Parts: sequence; structure tokens; C-alpha cells
Amino acid sequence: MEGKKKQGLFQRSLDRIEYVGNKLPHPVTLFIILAFIVLITSAIVSSTGVSVQHPGNAEEQITVKNLLNAEGIAYIFTSMVDNFINFAPLGVVLVTMLGIGLAERTGLISAGLRAFVLSLPKSLITAGLVFAGIMSSVATDAGYVVLPPLGAVLFAALGRHPLAGLAAAFAGVSAGFSANLVPTALEPLLGEMTMAAVATIGAEGEAYAETMNILMNYYFTVVSVFLLTIVGTFVTEKIVEPRLGAYTGSYKEEATGLSKIEKKGLRYAGLSLLISVIAASLLIVPENAPLRGEDGAIIISPFMSSLVPIIFILFFIPGVVYGIVTKNVKNDKDVANHLSETMGSMGMFIILSFAAGQFVAYFTESNLGMLIGVYGAEFLNTISLNGIPLLIVFIIIAGIINIFIGSATAKWAMMAPIFVPIMMKLGYSPELTQMAYRIADSSTNIISPLMTYFALIIAYAQKYDKKMGIGTLISTMFPYSIFFFIIWTLMLVVWMLLGIDLGPGSPIYYDN
Repeated sequence: MEGKKKQGLFQRSLDRIEYVGNKLPHPVTLFIILAFIVLITSAIVSSTGVSVQHPGNAEEQITVKNLLNAEGIAYIFTSMVDNFINFAPLGVVLVTMLGIGLAERTGLISAGLRAFVLSLPKSLITAGLVFAGIMSSVATDAGYVVLPPLGAVLFAALGRHPLAGLAAAFAGVSAGFSANLVPTALEPLLGEMTMAAVATIGAEGEAYAETMNILMNYYFTVVSVFLLTIVGTFVTEKIVEPRLGAYTGSYKEEATGLSKIEKKGLRYAGLSLLISVIAASLLIVPENAPLRGEDGAIIISPFMSSLVPIIFILFFIPGVVYGIVTKNVKNDKDVANHLSETMGSMGMFIILSFAAGQFVAYFTESNLGMLIGVYGAEFLNTISLNGIPLLIVFIIIAGIINIFIGSATAKWAMMAPIFVPIMMKLGYSPELTQMAYRIADSSTNIISPLMTYFALIIAYAQKYDKKMGIGTLISTMFPYSIFFFIIWTLMLVVWMLLGIDLGPGSPIYYDN
């Protein structure tokens, strides 16, 4: 009786989360509302005459600009197109996705994931699933479609509970979304937003932003892959699988291996990737290579500014080669059609970029970001919230927000202009703030009913358990979320204490 009450309370709590989350407007609408709030706030605050001392110049006072007076209204209309075109992630994400999208649509990424998982010995299946899930973030959403059902099939074939396999894969794909051995589309997506947020604090911020690069978290995310694989394997085999018990359902399915043509396609795609990497290396490795910077530097160089086109090429060429071998690409028209379909799938992101671009531009132009940053930093100093406690509080706040707003882009576009300047004022680098956000965002994805693919995972799970619902899935994934959240945060704290760069030329601390 007591157990039923607890279950009922838990389910009601989940229903409440879903209800509140569903009441939030669409992210596009949310950014439009936020843009109007910035306009109104700028008029109100500017009328008070409030000013703050510029963080980088003791002689300069910053006041809020009124965006609803004659000059401000003129700015709104004349800047609208530029605000959209100049929205930091727009171009870099679309270019990156051209390469990744082609590799996904020709079947290269799906075949590569299946080949990796199916080649593992039985004792490493769990670790392999989690690892493959983490690595699948290279293909953005492809991992959600391929790996959870594959994990369930593999576990069932081994006499293990299929839902444990599904959970392990889902944890890797979603909770490990911010870890990878290679750069993903998330690097330019979040990185450009972070740089734009840095630039809001004035000339000093603009100068610092020019030294940043989209691989600002790369060292940390590489090490995270191995840590999360170990944690995900432990949670699956020691917590989730014992809790699920033996599978008594009747649904059976066989894992299908790769066809001969798929294997051939992978071999040729791998060869083309190797040739592409060697060709790219010739532009970087030699002492007088064209993509090196002054005095042969690599950290600040044309190479670091060319990461997006390089990523595009390293996915595009193997994708085309795989498509030609497997007959998914017969001519240039097929390539163009695959690219067109990829861009078609980015329609919502483009619309979101238009709305978010206006909000970010108004926020910057009004100087509200500077005001909030200075006052926010002073408030945190007043209550003595600094260092590791500050970092942990920020991660918790971001994790809670993630339960209600699933889009990583939407959340960071709202949070970066506020939190990045505050953390910089307190001496912490924007690279550290971005990584803290990524940990919170990824760790709580799997327990958010509003996450885009949550319903798809339930549909997969219901093949094996007809009673599977939101509450059951969240209770299954909750241990992953908690362990990933705690262990990953501890890793960042240790990294922070050691003062190791988070990526190339990306320090922990900001010298203001």
C-alpha cells in the first residue's frame, strides 16, 4: 500500500513536469517574447539613469540604451536582416551539417555504428554500446534512431533484458552528447554563441573572443568519453539490469549484420578518409604550411579558423565515396538531393536562428548584458558564492532548466549572454562556463519528457514492455542521469583545481 502511494506520488510529479513543460511556448515564440522583454526593459532601465563602471576601463561608465525611442526603433528595423545573417552559429552549423548530413543520408554513419557494435565480444557489449552512443553525437540525431533498438536486439540475443541494452545505448547517445573523440556539430553551435556572449562586454570581450576557437572544450570532451563509458557500463550492469530482472516477454528480433556492399562501402570510405586526413595534414604539419599562423603557431592560426570547412570535407568525401559504392549515390544529382534534404531538416534551426538572432542583438545593443554581468558578479561576491560552489550551482540551474526546455541551442542562446559575462567578471573563462553548461545539459537529457526523442525511445521500449510509459522510462534512466551528473561534475572540479586547459588555448581562468 505504501509502495503504491510512493509510485503514485512519483507519477504525479512526472505528470506535473510534463504539464508545466508543455505549457512553455515553442522556443521560437520564447525568443520573440524575450526580444520584446529586452526592448521594454531597455526603455524602463534607461529612464532610471542607472550606470555601471566598465569592467575593463575604470574611467568609462556604461548606461542602458533605450531601444524604444526614435533611434532605437530605427535600429530594430535596419538591423533585422543583419541580426539574422550575423547570428553566430547560423553559417558554421549549416556548413558543418552539409558534410555530416551527407554521410548520414548515404548510410555511412549508420553502417559504421552497426559495424563497431556487432564486432565486439560479448563481455564488451555493454561498454561498446555506451561508447558507440557517445560517439554517435558526430551524426547529431542518427544515434537515437540506430543504437537504442540495436542495443535491445543485442541484449535479447544474449539472453539479457532488452530494455537494459536500450537504456545503455540511450544513455550513451543522449547523456553523453557533449563528449566525443572528434569534433561534432555541437562545437561550432555552442562555441559561436559563447564567443558572441563574450563580445557583449565590449572591446575587451571582443579582443578575447578573437583568441577563442570552437574546440575550446576538446581536451575535456575527449577524456569524458572514457569516463562516461565506464560509468555507463557500471550503471547498466550493477543497477539497471539487476533491477529489470529476467526478460519474460515474447517479442524476439534478430540483429542483422552488415551486407557485403555495406562492408565494401565502409572499406572504401575509410580509405578515402585516410587520404583526406593526409591531404589536410600537408596543409598544417610542414613548417611553412599555409594553414599555420605566425612563427609556425597552430593554436592561433588559419587552421583553427578553418575547423568548420575541414570537418565538412572529412565527412563529405567519405560520405560520397560510401554512397557511390553502395549505389546510394549514382550521380551529382543524388549528392545535391542529399544535401538539399539535409538543409530541409535544418528548417527549424534556421527559424530559431532568426528569432534568437534578434534577441541576442537587442540584448547586446541595449547594454543590459553588461549591467546584469556587473551586478550579478557583485551579488555573488557579496554572498561569497565563488569557486567550486558557484560552478556547481550553475550546473544545477542549467540541469533544471533542461528538464523544461529540450533544445541545447535555445537554452544556451538565452543563458550565455547572462552567465558568461558574470563568470568572466568573477575570473572564470567562458570556456569553463560553456563546459559546465554542457555537462548539465547532457546529463539531464535522458530524464526530460520534453526531449525531442523521448517519445521515440518509449515506442522502441514498448515492443518489449507494453506497459512502458514516461514514468517507467524516467525511473530506468534516472540512475544514469545522477551518476553522469555527479561523476562528470567531479571531473570538471578536478580539472579546474589542476588548472588544465579545456581545449587548445582554452584556459580555466579569465584574467580580467
